[in-house]
Amino acid sequence: MPYIAQDKRALLEHSLASLSARVIVEERSSQAGVLNYCISALFNEVLNTNGVNYRNINELIGVLECAKLELYRRVASPYEDEKIQSNGDVFNE
Repeated sequence: MPYIAQDKRALLEHSLASLSARVIVEERSSQAGVLNYCISALFNEVLNTNGVNYRNINELIGVLECAKLELYRRVASPYEDEKIQSNGDVFNE
């Protein structure tokens, strides 16, 4: 879960704001590639520091999967619910 203590968040906020500003100003067509690069480079640093082994690789893949699921749960699902209300449901009730 991304819900870390406030004091730990405070240590990261400046760096995240700086990185986000650089990612967001990129051309829209390359934004996904820039985000992928940032995530890959961060994971590469973690692996270089902690070692390339099954445990560390598995942990990073788990982080990606949980981040994906949290994005879906918190952002995509409510968005889809709004679209069902505005456009109608495709599934029979």
